[in-house]
Amino acid sequence: MAIAAILQMTTGIDPAANAAVIVQAMADARAKGAAMLFTPEMSGLLDRKRDRAKESICSEADDVVLAAVREAAVREGVWVHLGSLAIAREDGKWANRAFVIDDKGEIRARYDKIHMFDVDLATGETWRESNAYAAGDTVVTVETPVGRLGLAICYDVRFPALFEALGQAQCDVIAIPAAFTVPTGKAHWHLLQRARAVEASAYVLCAAQVGKHEDGRETYGHSLAIDPWGEVLLDLGGESAGLGYAEIDLARIAEVRAQLPSLANRRMIAK
Repeated sequence: MAIAAILQMTTGIDPAANAAVIVQAMADARAKGAAMLFTPEMSGLLDRKRDRAKESICSEADDVVLAAVREAAVREGVWVHLGSLAIAREDGKWANRAFVIDDKGEIRARYDKIHMFDVDLATGETWRESNAYAAGDTVVTVETPVGRLGLAICYDVRFPALFEALGQAQCDVIAIPAAFTVPTGKAHWHLLQRARAVEASAYVLCAAQVGKHEDGRETYGHSLAIDPWGEVLLDLGGESAGLGYAEIDLARIAEVRAQLPSLANRRMIAK
């Protein structure tokens, strides 16, 4: 049995201020006995004004949030899944990149978001993530104190093939950090996250952005912890930032997979 801490944030446009929130959450999580902290998508900077954002987006080596979290991981003795940071690549594009950092401050895994959020919503909101960000192309898993962890980010949740691959990799936990819009969150958030837990027979942990942000956007919140049967263990609601906890029981995963062995029963379908 391991305890996972899930941080719901209202990330702003100042990376140093956002780093301070995460570092404090790491101390609070460790004090509660958590082995690992999970943060939302774009934990370090959430700014839809890209001309302004580019002043703060830099390489991994220069990122103040990544540096602060790595240092705090050593001090607190806690692992961290940074849901994602905006990272400048050498080719001039940005990456929406997740990091898994161990309790020695070492980066154990990186994952670049595969599916870009390019949509026009009925509310009039338009998003073109691919204009600035380069898509990843690699499925990533890593061993952690909460078990084998599979990585995804936000819009990835709508693409079952990624979660089929993570299920076949026998992930115990899948992290789906997010900055979901309010209209899409109301329509699909809980439905999609529960479905991904059921089809992978794994825990799903969803650290989310919430509320009104400095850049003018509003996000849905409702950070979740879901068990392999699809039961919601934790829901932090849609009103405010905060920190919640969930127990990860590897025996529960084995129980569900024995009762409903969908991963073992999977068959290829001819096209």
